[in-house]
Amino acid sequence: MYALLLQNVLEPAGPQAGRVSHLYWFIFWITTVMYVLVIGAMLWSFIRHRREATAAEEKRVTTLVGGMVGIVTVLLLIILAASSVTGHNIATPPQGPVDILVRGNQWWWYVEYQGGKASDHVVTANEIHIPVGRPARIHLDTSDVIHSFWVPNLAGKLDAIPNHRNVFWLQADKPGVYPGECAEFCGFQHAHMRFFVFADPPDKFAAWLGQQNAPSRVPQTDEQERGRQTFLNGPCVVCHQIRGTDAHGNVAPDLTHIGSRTTIASGTLPLTRGNLAGWIIDPQRIKPGTHMPGMNLSSDEVQLIAAYLESLK
Repeated sequence: MYALLLQNVLEPAGPQAGRVSHLYWFIFWITTVMYVLVIGAMLWSFIRHRREATAAEEKRVTTLVGGMVGIVTVLLLIILAASSVTGHNIATPPQGPVDILVRGNQWWWYVEYQGGKASDHVVTANEIHIPVGRPARIHLDTSDVIHSFWVPNLAGKLDAIPNHRNVFWLQADKPGVYPGECAEFCGFQHAHMRFFVFADPPDKFAAWLGQQNAPSRVPQTDEQERGRQTFLNGPCVVCHQIRGTDAHGNVAPDLTHIGSRTTIASGTLPLTRGNLAGWIIDPQRIKPGTHMPGMNLSSDEVQLIAAYLESLK
């Protein structure tokens, strides 16, 4: 359902996007005035000077053109000043932020909450929760190629560069789900590298953080228990981690609470048991080029693993 949400930089939901939107409209109206002045002067010249101009008329035209150049120069300087002020305000560090490490990978997003307390340390993927009205400071890097982190309704885009960490901040002023994406071509599945920012009321965010910090959920049914054993005895543990189990892989998304997410494969599919099973059986059919290989598992084993993963709320 969230895959259908629209991204619109002109509908800001936070102070960062609001500043960008205000700058856009400011530049839009100034450049509109510049366009009208230039086109108006050109049309006036065509209408008034169909014949050979006198020396006095040429002087007036020269004066007019000079005046237009002066006006345009002043307007461009105003745009430069407004852009500099907006850039400074956007770069000003906030007070009391939530610190979040976001790492771009081909083709998904690693997300790590870096709170000062152990209870605030959470690892997840592709879905970022932030408290409404409180800034989130994003520490952005990449494990492979250049990516670009962009949530149009909340903030401008920023590149994730290999061997270099960029820092910026965003904030949501109202609850909602805001889609984001990689805005820098990064390979074959660049178009399927979406993520979602969930702006939660502070109490709901605290509850989510506590739930995500907990170990993985204990299986509640025989099917889920058999699914856990199948998962732990199979190839999945080489790449994935499920905290509280013997799965300690660190090269693919953490699955400890995958059942609480809304999509899989970085926004490619809604999270359902059927989609989980299809992804496990043949990820290359769903997302060609992804680094996850097909699993050599029987259909019964796949269904058991899908049932277990779906239960990890």
